Amino acid sequence: MNYVKELELEDIIKIALREDIGGRDITTESVIPKNKFAKAVLIAKEPCVVCGLNIAALVFKLKDKGIRCKAQVRDGQSVRKGKVLARVEGRAQGILTAERVALNFLNLLSGIATNTRAYVDKVKPYKVRIMDTRKTIPGLRLLEKYAVRTGGGYNHRLTLDEMVLIKDNHLKVMGGCKKLPKITKNYKIELEVKNLKEFKQALKLKPDIIMLDNMSIKDMKKAIQMRNYRLPKLEASGGITLKNVRKVAATGVDMISIGNLTHSIEAIDTSLEIL
Repeated sequence: MNYVKELELEDIIKIALREDIGGRDITTESVIPKNKFAKAVLIAKEPCVVCGLNIAALVFKLKDKGIRCKAQVRDGQSVRKGKVLARVEGRAQGILTAERVALNFLNLLSGIATNTRAYVDKVKPYKVRIMDTRKTIPGLRLLEKYAVRTGGGYNHRLTLDEMVLIKDNHLKVMGGCKKLPKITKNYKIELEVKNLKEFKQALKLKPDIIMLDNMSIKDMKKAIQMRNYRLPKLEASGGITLKNVRKVAATGVDMISIGNLTHSIEAIDTSLEIL
């Protein structure tokens, strides 16, 4: 999963399990014998792009090492309503106690992957990257950005130490940007602009990327014409939805960053059913 190291993933899941279980699952322990064996399936309750099956499997494993969760589809696969996503078997207590946490991860990440795929499909056949932002749920960024990649999108910065991105509030504090900061060549520099006047000034500074923030389609097209060849790269951002993303892609920008890939996401409905 690239960014997501196994130990980091385990830490995230353990926090989620502690949050959900508290001290113990009183209900399950009271009504289900300790050694009772059960089989179950994870089912998609609506069409979606699946994401998080390996995470759901790890949830069950961390609750009870004896539980087996075998995926029936792969992450990134589009499935229909009613599709069996995985088969689960093991001690019933562990399965029932871990059920909600496993589904919460699966529902959220599948929602992000499905949403991302909708944007990616919308901009075909334009050669533009659909990218996420840092508008993620605290503590879950690693997983949410994995879901974006699963849906066919690309990750912008994971953390603030990956690149220099000078945005509007930086510029207000700085009093404008007359020259780029001196940094090592390993870091790319991106500069945000809001209009064509600022864009012309940014071109003189020669950053690696210029972000066109909340620009009109007309001005985006002009910006494309004003730059030399394909440098610097141009990123469109702000107010982009499924209704207008294709028009933005048609301007010729290289990247489109969309906060809506991860924030205010509608989770996909999946369920665990005991057989």
